[in-house]
Amino acid sequence: MYYVEPFTPDEVAVLSRFFTNTDRPVFALVNLPEVVKGALFARYSRSPKSVRRLFLDEFMKQPELGVSAIAERIAADDPIVKIERAEKLYERVFNEYGDDSVAQLGGVHLACEQASNILTKVLEWGRLGAYLEQSTRYMFYDQRLGDRYRYFVPKEVKDSPLTGEYAETMTWMFDAYSSLVKVMVPYFEKRFPRSTGDSNFIWRSTIRAKACDTIRGLLPAATLSNVGIFATAQSYEMMLLRMRAHPLAEARDFSSMILEELRRVIPAFMRRVDVPERGGAWSAYLAETAQRMEEAAAAVDEPIEERPEVTLVEWDDEAETKLVAAALYAYTDLPDDQLLELARRMGDEERRRVFAAYVGDRGNRRHKPGRGLERVYYRFDILSDFGIFRDLQRHRLLTIEWQRLGTRHGYVVPDAVVDTGKEDIWREAMARAGELYDRVHAACGPDVAQYAVPFAYRIRYVMQLNAREALHMLELRTAREGHPDYRRVCQTMHSLIREKAGHRLIADAMKFVDHTHYDLERLEGERRAEKRRRASGVPGPPA
Repeated sequence: MYYVEPFTPDEVAVLSRFFTNTDRPVFALVNLPEVVKGALFARYSRSPKSVRRLFLDEFMKQPELGVSAIAERIAADDPIVKIERAEKLYERVFNEYGDDSVAQLGGVHLACEQASNILTKVLEWGRLGAYLEQSTRYMFYDQRLGDRYRYFVPKEVKDSPLTGEYAETMTWMFDAYSSLVKVMVPYFEKRFPRSTGDSNFIWRSTIRAKACDTIRGLLPAATLSNVGIFATAQSYEMMLLRMRAHPLAEARDFSSMILEELRRVIPAFMRRVDVPERGGAWSAYLAETAQRMEEAAAAVDEPIEERPEVTLVEWDDEAETKLVAAALYAYTDLPDDQLLELARRMGDEERRRVFAAYVGDRGNRRHKPGRGLERVYYRFDILSDFGIFRDLQRHRLLTIEWQRLGTRHGYVVPDAVVDTGKEDIWREAMARAGELYDRVHAACGPDVAQYAVPFAYRIRYVMQLNAREALHMLELRTAREGHPDYRRVCQTMHSLIREKAGHRLIADAMKFVDHTHYDLERLEGERRAEKRRRASGVPGPPA
């Protein structure tokens, strides 16, 4: 089912010292300095290579990293960490104190490769974890992985009569993507000629990002991705409990592979996951609850109201008054409700003065006011294409819930596709994918049918966030280098906070929300990256 990357015997000998396996899509990183693991995952997000191939090609022979020296000291069958001894220590702590909060302090770097874009959202559900996912912005998906393009074939489809039609449609979709790559790159090169002073690398990188951003809507949700994860043992346990109850075979299969690899490095922490009366009972509870909700939802028969892309559905009319009270709380001896009454008695100017003092003089978007802004919240209902959702879903500290991906809400067509005369190809791709979706839905159900849906189709999701998280997300996701589509969504969210909710003090505190339109979003980012390379003496790509 999964592509097995070829390595030479010498490469396997090296890799086995630093990765828990060399022939499966899920593996843990071991015996490496933390900075190397972090750098590997950072590089991972912008490369079509697997993390093991990146390690061999770009990290192994860097003398300043000291990786070769570590490899020479470690025998292939003699890991640095003595698992057996650690197991006994954990048992003693657990038995003495009856408290497994120690699981919050043990972390693992884990790679999950060849995961569909449906599975990546399952992997990244947990709030308490760090995730780095392969970006659709920095690589073209026109190259094959083994004997086929980079797409996943779900077990449910493979075991059905639809397997041939599924493969044929996926191949057509990726062929269409590949053909548009050859159109979009020269289109944007002609539209945005290289500026004097920019290296050829900066210009080409910017053009590639623009082309990738434009045509990513053709990629189906079955498109493969790589995800690097760093999380605590407790977070992994919760992830596995959810995945073991998931309706998709891909999620359940990955949960088994993840559990196997984690038991190679933190076995004691993974003991309860598949114990019937512990993890088994928990996963069964999740599955049974989901089934009951499916039955309850099936009874709902209500037409869908027409809505704009972003709707502010809930907010607090007293938000700014409550924020003033919350801002004062840590600096007084008064109880919370008394401070709220005090804030209500203040005049507008006095409240504005307290709020301005709390926000302070923010020099950049990383200067964030305190937790007082968490006193109030906003709830948005969003209907955007799946590509936008993938980017905004990363903000896991807020509350985000999404509906199944399908074709009911239609799809978007980028202006550049229309300008190049390729709208017919785009619409044919959406139609073919829609037909496959309907057939898979009928044969295998709505969960499996999601794999057939391209990124251009819309998905509905709700985002509930407090004002502090809104400040963080809206400033970050409207930055110049962001994708124009999610910039638009976040710009709209900011405008709704100011105009519909009437929270002008809060909206104005978000001073780094950028409402400007840019043609080449990544250009300034590439220029800054080159300046950093030159300043640090790191050799860059050819000019």
